[in-house]
Amino acid sequence: MAQQEQTAPAATAQPTASAQPAELTPYNAASVFVDGALTKGWGERVAIRFGADNWTYARLAAEVNRVGNTLRALGVDMEQRVGILLYDSPEFAASFFGAMKIGAVAVPMNTAMRPQDYAYLLQDSRACALVVEADLWPQIADLRDQLPFLRQVILVRRGATADGASGADGANSGQGIGDYVTLVGQASAGLAAAPTVRDDSAFWLYSSGSTGFPKGCVHRHQDMAVCSERYAQPILGIRPDDITFSAAKLYFAYGLGNGLYFPLAVGASAVHAPARMTAEVAFQVINEQRPTIFFGSPALFAGMLAYPDSGRFDMSSLRLCVSAGESLPADIFTRWKDRFGVEILDGIGSTEVLHIFISNRAGAVKPGSTGQLVPGYQALIADEQGQPVPQGEIGNLLIAGDSTCTQYWNKYDRTRNTILGPWIKTGDKYYQDQEGYFWYCGRSDDMLKVSGQWVSPVEVEAALISRPEVLQAAVVGYEDADGLTKPYAFVVLKEGVTPGPEMEDALKQHVKTTLLPYKYPRWIEFVPSLPMTATGKIQRYKLREMLAERQG
Repeated sequence: MAQQEQTAPAATAQPTASAQPAELTPYNAASVFVDGALTKGWGERVAIRFGADNWTYARLAAEVNRVGNTLRALGVDMEQRVGILLYDSPEFAASFFGAMKIGAVAVPMNTAMRPQDYAYLLQDSRACALVVEADLWPQIADLRDQLPFLRQVILVRRGATADGASGADGANSGQGIGDYVTLVGQASAGLAAAPTVRDDSAFWLYSSGSTGFPKGCVHRHQDMAVCSERYAQPILGIRPDDITFSAAKLYFAYGLGNGLYFPLAVGASAVHAPARMTAEVAFQVINEQRPTIFFGSPALFAGMLAYPDSGRFDMSSLRLCVSAGESLPADIFTRWKDRFGVEILDGIGSTEVLHIFISNRAGAVKPGSTGQLVPGYQALIADEQGQPVPQGEIGNLLIAGDSTCTQYWNKYDRTRNTILGPWIKTGDKYYQDQEGYFWYCGRSDDMLKVSGQWVSPVEVEAALISRPEVLQAAVVGYEDADGLTKPYAFVVLKEGVTPGPEMEDALKQHVKTTLLPYKYPRWIEFVPSLPMTATGKIQRYKLREMLAERQG
């Protein structure tokens, strides 16, 4: 039975004046992560590094209180939602914790979406207030009539005033539009936390599924502390002198931990880089800000390895790297460690479980695997009937842990079909080896049945990537003339490598000799890029749709 169980200490509760039922004991995440830092004497430490502007814990705590008081003055009540459409920045951190401190619910939103997507998120969450970048507000302003719940808008300006935004003096506040600096600047820096409890809704994160509308994962006040105590501290060994830098943005579950509550939990600091992340930007930030822990994705690590003249950047500050989003090929791990002398700890997490629940450990990495179960979580690899499969066999991965969301907002059927008591279906195919390491085989709908045997697209992609000419690869199923499914590979070659029949034949032969022959791709198509999510996941469904359209 592929199952493990370990426990970790529970998140530390706030002190209470008198004993009362545990479910009514006051617990507010903003108090734990922000006020708690001041109680521990960390006020003068740097919490956030934003370009040349260093925010201390004391400054951040004051800003959190001002934002909370501003929202309260605008009529935001407990349990009401506050949309946050901001780039990675101290204002994001202050708005996120400021909303939670008054008992409201923070709802971070992706800054790279379309207007109709924002309309859906704001309607679905019924956000009554929105803290938004001034240059993003015009995408929503024309939809205001379609958003009856949205009463207050707070604009954060960075440079010139964006078209459609109110003036710097907040003159349009009568229309429910105000300026962040003006409103927050005049608010009090003192604020008592609302009497929330561990199980109260604290924030929602929208999970971007491969199909359909995003799902709002409802997370509790305790969930961030659980992830900090079970993953960040024992697995990463995060400590007060660490500086974290996350390529994944704060509005993603992965980035939120990496760049905000993980460092705050131990008195460390985080680099907030609002720019769109590329290999060059990542190198520049590491060179300038000197982080010690770098969180990326396989696609970004591959791009950085392929970046010309990477030797001009100083990477010596790094003591650890972390990867998530897609399975990290063993070849990328080996080449990264050989070049930069730092291990990449691959792991798997989800928006639903908030952060990583299976991970490799420093000094105990098994390249190509996802690692071992994080203490405090349980894993079950099951067949289609929900029964455990023998160790070593492929099955569906289910996870249980105290950081799992309570529900998908307003999606009862999806909640009921995904969260099964303490277990949540991840939608991933895995097997576990004799040493307890978990091996990713692909999403449940990505797996291929070839010649009557399962083929993992991830395994074929890893074999292709192990060729020095290949930058990225994606494998999907495609029916041949007889209607039988075979692997079809989309390959991105490194700069300067010429595609053609000879390269195609060489790659096919390489996979045949690296894996069992039936797993090799019958077709290879060279493409300039692959469709990716913002978190670095390959959107294989788009490739399948493209092939289906070709077939007519």
